[in-house]
Amino acid sequence: MYFLGIIWNPNETLFNLGPIQIKYYNLLWIIAFAIGWYLMKKIFVNEKKPVEQLDSLFVYTVLGTMLGARLGHVFFYDWPYYKNHLLEILLPIRESDTGSLLFGLIDGYEFTGFTGLASHGATIGIIIATYLFTRKHAGFSMLWIFDRLTIPVAIGAFCVRLGNFFNSEINGKTVDESFIFATKFIRDSDDLHPSKALGVTKERTLNAAYDAIESDPQFSQYLMEIPYRHPAQLYEGVCYIFVFVLLYFLYWKTDKKNKPGYLFGLFLILLWTVRFFVEFVKKSQGGFEESLGLLSTGQWLSIPFIILGLYFMFRPVKSN
Repeated sequence: MYFLGIIWNPNETLFNLGPIQIKYYNLLWIIAFAIGWYLMKKIFVNEKKPVEQLDSLFVYTVLGTMLGARLGHVFFYDWPYYKNHLLEILLPIRESDTGSLLFGLIDGYEFTGFTGLASHGATIGIIIATYLFTRKHAGFSMLWIFDRLTIPVAIGAFCVRLGNFFNSEINGKTVDESFIFATKFIRDSDDLHPSKALGVTKERTLNAAYDAIESDPQFSQYLMEIPYRHPAQLYEGVCYIFVFVLLYFLYWKTDKKNKPGYLFGLFLILLWTVRFFVEFVKKSQGGFEESLGLLSTGQWLSIPFIILGLYFMFRPVKSN
């Protein structure tokens, strides 16, 4: 990777298993959950909590994260589309003129994976999942879990944004080529629609078409027309690494974990403040920002979490 004019054109699919595509994005989600389980196991052992109950918490968290992230995207960002495509809300498919699902048993769809996920929805999903877990398992409070769960969630957020970068999605606004992090996302469908890439190159697959746009001189005009953009996913992801390091340090090296809600509040403030400011260089993701104006959908959704974080971080806690 080079500074000053990065051309970013990765094949986001690692390999195919029949009609199923295994993508970097999916792999990074798996890595995020694996790291999360490992970190939480260390915490459970450190605080002498039953490790076998971690498996149950893990299942609740995974389901809450994925369902919350998916439904958050559907209702916060793209309800006008999904209200007419209800089947696609909880299935990793997309309506297509040429695609098929389940080896041709259902025509008119293609397997895409869950590419529409919203972090605000994931946060809500985790909160609900934790509440349900504590209702079933005695000996755990929601704040105890939140204060510790923030550590793996922070590094997981980095993995997700790295996955977005590989997918060339959630890109930033246009920027001058001379900007040090300027990135040309060849696979950004807003800048070069897949149908146009196939049409001008006459290639049979999208990967071949995008590669031709990048490397074949006869298509240099189309390459030049693709604007440079902020790699907003990397800005956000790198900041999340610092959030993770700080929370990890505070948990293991200080007594902040003993103040219920402190680490959780700090996490909410840091994570959503990062999101709020990165939104200024991120291109619009849709949603309700046109009706409210001034701020983006992501910024409006971040404000309540920041306020909630301030409450938990600075609220008075009765000493035992």
